[in-house]
Amino acid sequence: MRERLRFLIEGPESNLNLAQAALLIAKEEYAHLDIDAYLGVLDELARSAANRVVSLREPSDQIDALNQFFFVDQGFNGNRANYYDPANSYLNHVLDRRTGIPITLAVAYTEIGQRLGIPVFGVGFPGHFLVKYVGTSEEILVDPFFGNRLTAEQCEERLRTMYGPQARLDQNHLRPATAKEILVRILRNLKNVYVQREDWVRTLACLDRILMILPDEPEELRDRGLTYYRLECFAPALRDIESYLDLTPKDDEGAAAVRSLLPELLRAVRQLN
Repeated sequence: MRERLRFLIEGPESNLNLAQAALLIAKEEYAHLDIDAYLGVLDELARSAANRVVSLREPSDQIDALNQFFFVDQGFNGNRANYYDPANSYLNHVLDRRTGIPITLAVAYTEIGQRLGIPVFGVGFPGHFLVKYVGTSEEILVDPFFGNRLTAEQCEERLRTMYGPQARLDQNHLRPATAKEILVRILRNLKNVYVQREDWVRTLACLDRILMILPDEPEELRDRGLTYYRLECFAPALRDIESYLDLTPKDDEGAAAVRSLLPELLRAVRQLN
């Protein structure tokens, strides 16, 4: 699975099949997962939606019809009862259970819409992933967790709730995310869940795949090094922490705490040798 994912990631971004890559992330957890079968589920959902969506000419009408199909007829909704269930980050479970978190619901929604020729894309809005219709003269925002449209004013209000009254919405907040950005965000969500559960083996698997996409991301190298440390894998822990420190300014306050681990790691590695 890991090598298949690497093959997708290392190819041209324009050819990266987001649904397939998301299912490859899930297949590492569920070895018997049939990726082609779940891609077929998305195809079938698109076929079911086609009659009510494709004949409509106005973008607003298309989005209303797609929302009706996805959120009402098919019952996709945000998992408010158990938001931090790791299953919410696995696309196969989202398709089976019709529930998930914003980003995986957005993947399902956009995959169906794009199969119908509707230009809908995921948006990495801070704290809460969104969907955006991107037309030549109109943009429409959808919250895939709550199943409703959003205005730019409502998005700005969300920013103020998170960052304070001085926060202002800019276009970067609402730009379409790339497939790689979406995959990294899915994996970071999973990583955070597994860290909270102190499941270091699964945390490490998430970090390995994030670093497959972003090989020189300092914070992820640091986190992988610390995860190796918790697993008492001292040689790779030392390697990642040294790489993190090489990429981090020497006066960085966070780096100082990590640097303090170096003597212990060096001793542990010498003892292994």
